[in-house]
Amino acid sequence: MADIRPFKAVRPKNGLESRIAALPYDVYSRDEATEKVRGDNLSFLRIDRAETQFDRSVDTYDDRVYEKARELFLGMLENGEFIEDTEEHYYIYELTMNGRVQTGIAGVSSIDDYLNNTIKKHENTRADKEADRFRHVDSLSAQTGPVFLACRNSFELEEIVERVKQEEPYFDFLSDDLVRHRGFMISDKRDIDEIRQVFSEMESVYIADGHHRCASAVKAGLKRREEEPDYTGEEEYNYFLSVIFPEKDLMIMDYNRVVKDLNGHDKKEILDYFSQRGTLLRVKDKEPYHPKSKGNIGIYIDGEWYSFYFDNSFATDDPVRSLDVSRLQDEFLEPLFGIEDPRTDNRIDFVGGIRGLRELERRAGIAFAMYPTSIRELFKVADEGMLMPPKSTWFEPKLRSGLFIHRI
Repeated sequence: MADIRPFKAVRPKNGLESRIAALPYDVYSRDEATEKVRGDNLSFLRIDRAETQFDRSVDTYDDRVYEKARELFLGMLENGEFIEDTEEHYYIYELTMNGRVQTGIAGVSSIDDYLNNTIKKHENTRADKEADRFRHVDSLSAQTGPVFLACRNSFELEEIVERVKQEEPYFDFLSDDLVRHRGFMISDKRDIDEIRQVFSEMESVYIADGHHRCASAVKAGLKRREEEPDYTGEEEYNYFLSVIFPEKDLMIMDYNRVVKDLNGHDKKEILDYFSQRGTLLRVKDKEPYHPKSKGNIGIYIDGEWYSFYFDNSFATDDPVRSLDVSRLQDEFLEPLFGIEDPRTDNRIDFVGGIRGLRELERRAGIAFAMYPTSIRELFKVADEGMLMPPKSTWFEPKLRSGLFIHRI
């Protein structure tokens, strides 16, 4: 049963939210992050990616980088650019993109729920990325980027959220990517108690995005438990910063594939191979082909788009093998293109749906436009204790860092 609690957030001083809030640390390369923060003394990206404060002679994972992150964070607290609430609250975080509204509850989730699989994972973490965020959390004694969690729909939570959203938000701004961000504070003790009770009755919640942030926060909590063997379980390090969204609000976008070469085959051989394993139709117009349903993908090769439907005689109860991204990998990318491990093969690139299908045309090779994985497919994989193939889900909009911080 999920233990998701209210907390005393560190948050931007009223009016500074739009200047401090930043996209997650991992959407930028080092050069992009450095350029983004140039001349900006408020962007939270300076703290999330403190190597931007040094020249290239300083390694991204140098001790000085984490010391600088701590210095910048404490400096913003001392300057009053961040404030710390004196009472525990849940917070509502609403994001609106292209008219779609997505509303979550910010709270702190138990590291024990992660360890006992009440909070379910669907992808592996990389040791280097996990170690980096662990050092960041440990150095700041704070979790700065929320873990994006998903839960089953709850009428009780929806009723509270919609009622509180009738009040005046304490922040409301439009980010550069035209996403509207609004924040509300849940202060009524009855609402707080009910929210905590509803969460406690949930058998499972799911990591949608932020596996590395989550794993590193858990690791930092376990380190502090070792340092304090008389811990009670109530200390802040036993919980990690989360925003929990109901499944009905979530949008998973397509996560597309580009293969840089044809692995020695010509166009006819490749199209024949697909035709023998499903239904292949050339698209007559020049517009990119958007797949219509699960089991349908778009193929771009030599300036032309094709619609392909997998052979529907394929049947499996395996929730991973039945995913379109798995079938493409198992039935085509490995046997036809020789891509055995898409995690490590530099002949394949992954393009998030936010970039559009014209990006596939620019890069091909041969490109594959995927129908988005559904949130129910993600839940099913996680419920079975299995892992999604790499680059299966692309969530939009991205949660901003710096709007809610949890000190441990």
